[in-house]
Amino acid sequence: MTPSWIPVERHGSGRPVVLLHGLLVDHRLWRKVVPALGDGIEAIAPTLPLGAHPEPAPAGADLSPPGLARLIAELLDALDLRDVLLVGNDTGGALAQLVAAHHPERLGGLVLTNCDAYERFLPPLFRPLQLAARVPGGTEAIVAALQIPAARRLPIALGKLTKRPIERAVTDAWAAPSRRSAGVRRDLRAVLRGVDSRHLLDAVPRLRAFERPVTLAWAREDRMVFPPSVAERLAADFPDARIEWIEDSLTFVPEDQPGRLAAILRTAALGSAQ
Repeated sequence: MTPSWIPVERHGSGRPVVLLHGLLVDHRLWRKVVPALGDGIEAIAPTLPLGAHPEPAPAGADLSPPGLARLIAELLDALDLRDVLLVGNDTGGALAQLVAAHHPERLGGLVLTNCDAYERFLPPLFRPLQLAARVPGGTEAIVAALQIPAARRLPIALGKLTKRPIERAVTDAWAAPSRRSAGVRRDLRAVLRGVDSRHLLDAVPRLRAFERPVTLAWAREDRMVFPPSVAERLAADFPDARIEWIEDSLTFVPEDQPGRLAAILRTAALGSAQ
C-alpha cells in the first residue's frame, strides 16, 4: 500500500521539517508555526488518519501505532526526503518515536513537543476515549460531543491542551470529517483501539541507540497531560538530547507558543534561529 492518499501541505524549500499532529486534529495544528520558520526550510505537514482526516483510509490499512509509523516512513520514502527533522506533538510525538525506533533511515534529527511517551499512551486524562471506542456506539458518542463547540473546551477534549481558545473555524474543521464520514469514524475507532503503551515501552531500547540530535521542546506548565518529568525521562534515554523549556503554554505548544517553537525548530534544522 502506498501513502499517496495522505494529504500533505508543503511550504518553502530547504532542510525538510516534517510536522506530525496528534489525535482528532490535522495539519492546521502547525498553521502558526510554518510561516515563522523562515528561509532554508521546507515545512511538510501531513494529515494523518487520526480522526480529523478528510477521507477514510483505504480498506485494510494498518492503523495501529506501528502501522502508522510505517505509513509515515513510507511517506518519507515516497517524497524522497532525506536528513529529515521529524517533529511530533501529542500523539504525533508517539508516532515520531516509533519512526525513530523502527524506521530511522531518512531521519537527521528529532524534535518532540509535549507528547505521549512510556506508560502515558494515552495519558490518564484521555483513556476514557479508548474505553469508549471499545463499546458499541462509543466512537459515535465521541464524535457527537465534538460537534458541540462548548464541549470541545471540556478537559477530556481540548480544554487542558491550550491556555487560550483555538479559533472556532479551526475546531469546526477538525470535527467535520468524523461527522460526515462513517469511514473516518471507523478509522478513529481503529486508532483508539490500537493504542497501547507497550508499543512505546518496547521502543525504548532502540531509542537509546538513536544517535541523531534530539530536542525536547517542552511546555513546563503542562502538569496534567505530559508533565516535565516526561521530557526529563526522554532526555535521559536518548544519547544526544537537550531540553528547551517553553513558558506560558500547555500541551499544544504549536497553538500557545508558535514563535518560540518555530525558533527552536529553526535552530534544530539549521543551527541558527536567525
